[in-house]
Amino acid sequence: MFKSGSRRHLLVALSLVGTVMTAIVVLVGAWTRLTDAGLGCPDWPGCYGRLVVPDAGVAQAHTPDSPLEPFKAWVEMFHRYIASLLGVIVLALVMLGRSRRNDAGYPWGVSLALLMAIVVQGAFGAFTVTLKLWPQVVTLHLLGGLAVMGLFLWLHLRLRRYARSISKEGEGIVSAPRRLSRWWAVAIALLVAQLALGGWTSSNYAGMACQGFPTCNGEWWPSMDWSEGFHLTQTVGPNYLYGQLHADARSAIHMGHRLGALALGITLLMLIWRHWGVRQLRPILLLLFAVYGGQVLIGALNVIWWLPLSLALVHTAGALLMVAMMVLAVWQARGIGQPGRSSAMGECVNA
Repeated sequence: MFKSGSRRHLLVALSLVGTVMTAIVVLVGAWTRLTDAGLGCPDWPGCYGRLVVPDAGVAQAHTPDSPLEPFKAWVEMFHRYIASLLGVIVLALVMLGRSRRNDAGYPWGVSLALLMAIVVQGAFGAFTVTLKLWPQVVTLHLLGGLAVMGLFLWLHLRLRRYARSISKEGEGIVSAPRRLSRWWAVAIALLVAQLALGGWTSSNYAGMACQGFPTCNGEWWPSMDWSEGFHLTQTVGPNYLYGQLHADARSAIHMGHRLGALALGITLLMLIWRHWGVRQLRPILLLLFAVYGGQVLIGALNVIWWLPLSLALVHTAGALLMVAMMVLAVWQARGIGQPGRSSAMGECVNA
């Protein structure tokens, strides 16, 4: 159906579209959560048993104890529609790439990992509704969305490298990726932990548990209940809209997110210091830290200005950008698709 060259270009283009679409889906998911529309449709995958939002009479007959709020229902369904479109893109990538799965350099494994991730995300989307915004599921759903975007971006980079190597008849093929230093593993682990803390803060409605910045409720170390705030075996069943935790538990979650940001910032500075001598890495690492600094500023303004919707969405966009920048930084550091790197880089990255 497609010529070889056309299929390669289509795969590259689809993976880029998927990366952008995933970012949009995550942002719409954040908008859904911030407008309290997560339970706008009490069932899944339909809305009051329909594929489109029904009228109030149909909704009342289907679920009498959940009155229809049209705006919230349409926000939730819009999120589901575009998430479904993202699944179609993943299926198209797998089907188009299946004939090339045995080619040297073709990222078939990444394609399958992306397919598995999107299936898991669909399940988390269902559980988010059926378990009534249980914080554990909501947090994992956010992390899953960020992981899907990271996989899409990694697949795009791999497909570009593959297409270049084929079109140049091997000129684009490079040696095995360089091994990264332990600082990269620490930075990635802390970034994932910080993203999880952000999701936990949001899903437990702890964003305003601390008033003021850099202090929390006028204190550097306020009253906090860490055991309750990070009790991961919360009861399944209550409606978690607006949260179920008391004030001290929410303060602990909020402060945990702040402390996580501090740990991540120190690690990123160490990463920059450790690899400062690598000229090719310096710009991407500085840009990564600049995005981190922007996230800290936006987080502080969210607290000071009482979590306005627009700024909260910008904070989510910053998390997406952090993931994208980390993926690009790792790609650069590993030297994939970058022939002719100096030995100094190999020595630094392998140290």
